[in-house]
Amino acid sequence: MSYTPQTSGVTGAQSPKLLDQVRERIRFRHYSIRTEQAYTGWIRRFILANGKRHPKQLGAREVEAFLTRLATEGNVSGATQNQALSALLFLYREVLGVDLPWMEEVVRAKRPRRLPVVLSQEEVARLLAAMPEGLTELMARLLYGTGMRLMECLRLRVKDVDFARREICVRSGKGDKDRRVPLPASLQDRLSAQQQRSLLQHRADLLQGHGRVYLPNALARKYPAAEGEPGWQYLFPSERVSRDPRTGRIGRHHVAEETLQRAIKAGRTRAGIIKPATCHSLRHSFATHLLEAGHDIRTVQELLGHKDVATTQIYTHVLGRGAGGLLSPLDRLPGALLPAQ
Repeated sequence: MSYTPQTSGVTGAQSPKLLDQVRERIRFRHYSIRTEQAYTGWIRRFILANGKRHPKQLGAREVEAFLTRLATEGNVSGATQNQALSALLFLYREVLGVDLPWMEEVVRAKRPRRLPVVLSQEEVARLLAAMPEGLTELMARLLYGTGMRLMECLRLRVKDVDFARREICVRSGKGDKDRRVPLPASLQDRLSAQQQRSLLQHRADLLQGHGRVYLPNALARKYPAAEGEPGWQYLFPSERVSRDPRTGRIGRHHVAEETLQRAIKAGRTRAGIIKPATCHSLRHSFATHLLEAGHDIRTVQELLGHKDVATTQIYTHVLGRGAGGLLSPLDRLPGALLPAQ
């Protein structure tokens, strides 16, 4: 439902269907549906937190107070705080066209530097073996075998898997960049079978009057027939059709991220792994194990899609230059490594 904030009688300040204006601007900028949902959610919370006053009547003091309450009362992380700030800045700059001389007064929260959770090769093998064979287990193997992010895997299209070149094209990854990752040889037959299942489902959907998938950015306008073509269908389609929140049309989206997240968590528990491993831990493990095997860090950077090699260098903490590769001074003491009596 669109929200029309109160204006307290301010002439010209009324902005009917403000959240619809936000959505329109976000789609014009080709932001993802997840960003759209997050930004509209934060803007709605900001307006309600300020007595439904129009954002044009608010400024740095209200923004600062809102972010402070998120931290002190909501106990949100620095990243969440910064996302809320980004949503409000988008509202003022892109939607309301308001100059922000007070912007410099609002300080972004400092994001803590955390080491990634990395599984050993033995732990990865245990995790995958503990997952029942099927779609989620296949996707988990693909995460570890390619280093893809969770959503990059879920958003794969049938045409993105190139068996001839033994590679997978990851399209519109983080930063809206395309890249290529290796296609694990051990998954070729299973992915080929998954392609056929996806295409069979697509043919069945066409008979039901559906079979048209969401296309990114302006492709739907540029290639109006592409949304119904087999190659554009999701490699991992959802079991159910659903309504696209952007167009209102019924179609088949990809598998929900929660499906794979829950499967990884359950597999971790069955495998007896005490590390708080998630889907992203398989990406971390992919990078770390490649570096351990002697692959060049620049190659790993390209495979991960990192803009800056400094981001990739965090994985060197498990190599000979990291803590795990050092011999502690305690262990250098005479008799320190002798077996206990």
